[in-house]
Amino acid sequence: MNLLDNTKGYAKKEGISNAPYKACSLCPRSCGVNRAEGKTGFCKETAELKIASACLHFGEEPPVTVKGGSGTIFISGCNLGCFFCQNYQISREGMGRTVSAAEFADICLALEYAGAENINIVTGSHAIPAIAEGIEEAKRRGLTIPVCWNSSAYESLEAIELLAGLADIWLPDLKTLNIQLSAALFGIKNYGKTAKAAIKRMMELSPLHFTDSQPEKMLSGVIIRHLVLPGCLDNTRQVLDWLKENADGKACISLMSQYTPVHSASVQTDTGMFPDRFINQAEFEAIKSLIYEYDFSHLFYQELENDDSWLPDFNRIQPFSNALAKPLWHWKKGFTSDDL
Repeated sequence: MNLLDNTKGYAKKEGISNAPYKACSLCPRSCGVNRAEGKTGFCKETAELKIASACLHFGEEPPVTVKGGSGTIFISGCNLGCFFCQNYQISREGMGRTVSAAEFADICLALEYAGAENINIVTGSHAIPAIAEGIEEAKRRGLTIPVCWNSSAYESLEAIELLAGLADIWLPDLKTLNIQLSAALFGIKNYGKTAKAAIKRMMELSPLHFTDSQPEKMLSGVIIRHLVLPGCLDNTRQVLDWLKENADGKACISLMSQYTPVHSASVQTDTGMFPDRFINQAEFEAIKSLIYEYDFSHLFYQELENDDSWLPDFNRIQPFSNALAKPLWHWKKGFTSDDL
């Protein structure tokens, strides 16, 4: 790496330390284990920051993909544990390797050098102190593009405050507001309540702001994702009701139809076995009807594609199809380009 160290004098953010790891309370699960001594909680990670891949991603929402692609950094581990996770290799199976704050900053700067529109940190809720340290170093060394926090929204308000001033764009999920469904899918009943509070705070921290020269490019703001689950359209309607009342005009809404059965996609709910299938055509037509019915100010939705060819494999240097991403760093090899 020969990227210039263009120090800007960013001060270390007060209140960020390794203390939360010692009796871990970084996420609402509050496992209480001492991750600083190498123990792991629900997230399956210690206090060390582990990542699996970094790439220019061209499959994110238009305001963050724009032309250059979103500079995604995939963090190993997860504090929610969706049984249908498409990134299960890194979220539940521990794939990835440990990096220092300096190497994390190197990756951020390399992504900007490669043309990334932003730094998109995926599933880092359990590693906020280490990630914040890496972001600070990257900014000190000259990072200028926005930082996007891409998470499940299962985050405490205290954790979000650690990112205030560091994250410009927030990309949270709002998976469900149904207590029974939350208990079946994630083993917790408080996901909806926690996610609503987190998303409200994110909207307070980052009002929508797009560039004047590129109206489609987001510099700050919130994009709230909702993954439509097969057989659960009532769940989607409940989520859209809340979003219409609380987020319309304050955030962009992203409806996702990419639910894809993976190897572990079967779970018992209070209404029977969760459907182990893609969204069908009838459900997709119902989704489009809901889009017109709710008439959000800013909304994106995915076209229906009952295909799993896009699923990532983080064993590969190129985890995605060539059309979806350009790899830059991989846990097996490090940097994948000699042009940096």
